[in-house]
Order: sequence, then structure tokens, then C-alpha cells
Amino acid sequence: METSKPKQNTRTNGPRRSFVKKDGQDNQRRSRPSFERPKPEFDQKMVSIRRVTRVVAGGRRMTFAVALAIGDKKGSIGLGTGKGGDTAAAIAKALRQAKKNMFKVKVTKDMSLPYEVSGKYASSKLVLRPNHDKGLVAGSTVRDMLLLAGIKNVTGKIHSGSKNKLNNARVTYEVLYQLKDKNPIVKTASFVSPEEPATVSDSKSE
Repeated sequence: METSKPKQNTRTNGPRRSFVKKDGQDNQRRSRPSFERPKPEFDQKMVSIRRVTRVVAGGRRMTFAVALAIGDKKGSIGLGTGKGGDTAAAIAKALRQAKKNMFKVKVTKDMSLPYEVSGKYASSKLVLRPNHDKGLVAGSTVRDMLLLAGIKNVTGKIHSGSKNKLNNARVTYEVLYQLKDKNPIVKTASFVSPEEPATVSDSKSE
């Protein structure tokens, strides 16, 4: 009996095809155009994200609750919360509210606090005091909030056993709000006082 020989793989054992350039074109793959995302206006930090379940007549309805902090690292800070059926909608609502609640913190030339401040929110108590070139000494959400505001050389201490990140972020917001810059730069008004036209008319009558 004659045994059939196995067929040889002509693809692997055959000669390799040589690619020839045509009209000066390279054989390299064309790189796809890269679409760069626009840089956000403010730096963002997700404080907390929770899944909330509500029992209704038809069953359980799930939503997402998001707390978001924003800042420009130049003394401005904002905090907002939002709820939505998905995380994208909740984040958009939180960002919109954070922009509304944004304010400018009164800081020194070296981006530190002018004096010691303290506050309380729920069970969270916080004390912020300036230090002399020791850097940012704080932890948890307090550190994130201060970094977003660009504040340096500050020591933060939470005097409570609360580990709720949202409450810690809110107490930081309340404490920094005590240092809100109440004297913004006021532009000079370009109008004439009512007394000046009378003097001009008197001079012309003379």
C-alpha cells in the first residue's frame, strides 16, 4: 500500500514576497489623526461616588450620587454634588453646581493662609493654621481640597473620628469660606458725576 505524503505548507516554506515601493510611497502604516481632548477649565477631584437605591411601587430604582471638588490652583475652590441615572449625568450636575459655589480664598504672597481658622460641619471639626515653609501637612480630602486651591505651607488637623469624605470636604469648604476675598478688584466707573456738567455750563455762561 502506498502511503500518502503530507502536503507541505507552501505559505511558510515558499519564498517571501518582496514589497516594492511605488512612486516613492512608504510601506509604513499611515498614522491616524489624533484628536486631542480640550483641557478642562478647572482641575477636578472626585470626592465621593455612591450608588443610591430607592424603593418605589414598581421595584427598586438605582441612582448615583457624586461629590466633586474643583479649583484653579490660584486660590479658587468650589464644591458641588449631583445625582443622576448614570455617572456621567451625575458628574455633569456636580460640576455645574461646583462652578456656582466657587469663590476666591484670600491668601498671602506665598499662597498660604493669613491666620488660623477652624470650623465644624456635622461631626467633622477642622483646624487650618499656616506654618513656616513646612509644606502642606494634611491628609484625606482636606489635602485634595487645598491642592486644588493651590494653598501651600498649611497644617490641617481633623479633630473628629468621622471618615465621611463628603463631610470632611464640606468642613474644608466652610473653613476656607471664612477667608473669602471680599475685596475684589473694582474697575473705575467711566461716567461723569452730576456736579461736573453744572460747573462746565457755568463756565460757558460766564
